[in-house]
Amino acid sequence: MNALYWWLLLSFLLFCIGAFGVLARRNVILVVMSLEIMLNAVNLALVATANFRAGAKGAGTLFALFIIVLAAAEVTVGLAIVIANYRNRRTVQTDTFDELKG
Repeated sequence: MNALYWWLLLSFLLFCIGAFGVLARRNVILVVMSLEIMLNAVNLALVATANFRAGAKGAGTLFALFIIVLAAAEVTVGLAIVIANYRNRRTVQTDTFDELKG
């Protein structure tokens, strides 16, 4: 089989693990970590596809770096919300985030 197939299979498995973590967990910190796993799976797929495909060299790496920057911003905002909620509620469970609506 093609080596790209194995990299994409690994990326798919990582993405599924992250999606399960987002859907199954109630702790906000673990949900954010699962989102990071999903973003890393997408980065792996982008870089693997770019390396095995003839075309613009470094395009997959450039997109991966862009996603890493977006992930850092997402973690910063997410953890700020978690800290603010923890100061008010003394918990990091997702079911306490109902007051953020509206």
